Amino acid sequence: MKALVARLDDFGDVLLAGPAVRAVAARADTVTLLCGPRGAPAARLLPGVDDVLVWDAPWAGFRPPPVDRARTEALVDAIDADTALVLTSFHQSPLPAALLLRLAGVRRVAADSEDYPGSLLDVRHHRAPHAHEAEAALDLAEAAGFPRVDDGRLRILPPPATADLTGPGPYVVLHPGASVPARAWSPGRCAAAVRELAAAGHRTVVTGGPGERDLTAYVAGEHGLDLGGRTGAPELAGVLAGATAVVSGNTGPAHLAAAVGTPVVSLFAPVVPAGRWRPYGVPYVLLGDQDAPCAGTRARTCPVPGHPCLDTVTAHEVVTAVEKLSGER
Repeated sequence: MKALVARLDDFGDVLLAGPAVRAVAARADTVTLLCGPRGAPAARLLPGVDDVLVWDAPWAGFRPPPVDRARTEALVDAIDADTALVLTSFHQSPLPAALLLRLAGVRRVAADSEDYPGSLLDVRHHRAPHAHEAEAALDLAEAAGFPRVDDGRLRILPPPATADLTGPGPYVVLHPGASVPARAWSPGRCAAAVRELAAAGHRTVVTGGPGERDLTAYVAGEHGLDLGGRTGAPELAGVLAGATAVVSGNTGPAHLAAAVGTPVVSLFAPVVPAGRWRPYGVPYVLLGDQDAPCAGTRARTCPVPGHPCLDTVTAHEVVTAVEKLSGER
């Protein structure tokens, strides 16, 4: 049986699909993961994935491309599967992806759908209210005939050693960036946390992507080690795996930290529900006002002056949370 799992979203979304992918892989001969370009680096880290098919869907992501008939037909021609799971977040419809899978000849398609699917779905599942995204994906896989095969935690393939990047000795990782501004702690607060962590005796490594070098340099200052732009996904996983704790907003590296078993201090803006997107399967401390006026808005830019949901969090609170989690690890 050739299986396909579709998760056409971001890096962290693909990591959260990992337990469901393993469940499918246990019963399928091959598993193809269909994902967007931002999720592809995570897809290549997941156990159980035999092939990664990358397609930028016009209904997904923060900057969706225009509809292109030639690109769509090329995707349909590239799909080769007998059965498929379409994984979506609670606010998304799986039906556009299901239509393309049907056009590609996939005989059996399963998805969570509140909308009437007509002949697009063979398994129309209803996700449990408020379920975590990883649990919802596992529940759908089980409904489709792929029961869970392990403890259901996030996992990736073994990451490379990164002591040449981090240097010897214990350290904490602080990741100041986020996929959208509403989910990020302010740079000034991040820089203050690095200073207070250093004062408390914690060496801090600051991580970020190639486009965040100015941010990581500012946050690291004189007291942190700046690794901005120096790690691809596998190297970042290695850096996170070696940390005693990771401080991050609700963004991909928080889920990557969970996938390598590292506790997370989660600076969580409530624009999406923490119950669905918090760090999964590892010890964590959730910081941020979950009842702030922005709660549930899915805003990308903070709609409330002063960003109170996160910027009321102090550096001292972060240090306290780091020390609590470091002791647990």
